Amino acid sequence: QVQLVESGGGLVQPGGSLTLSCAASGSTLDGDTIGWFRQAPGKEREGVGCITVGSDSIYYTASVRGQGRFTISADTAKNMVYLQINDMKPEDTANYYCAPNACDPSAVHYWGQGTRVTVSS
Repeated sequence: QVQLVESGGGLVQPGGSLTLSCAASGSTLDGDTIGWFRQAPGKEREGVGCITVGSDSIYYTASVRGQGRFTISADTAKNMVYLQINDMKPEDTANYYCAPNACDPSAVHYWGQGTRVTVSS
């Protein structure tokens, strides 16, 4: 069973960029769907998007799709999935999570610790 660990969070100034990593162990990600999610302070967890690793299939949720600031990618050789966020805004402040076999938070069975992102000057 695949285990995922998020990393790469931190403090970023508005307008900056950050790439979050989701490292897999226990199983190869090739062919798996990995979702990215976030939970802002005081808000419900929401989906950012998901990728089917090893394919061109990437889905972004409606809340981020039109912004053009989010990019999900994968490196099958490293067994990693990434979430790049550009032109960051204070509303991107959240804990970010990755999870297997889910594009919607309701389909996630287990949440990891996530990685904290704070956008502030």
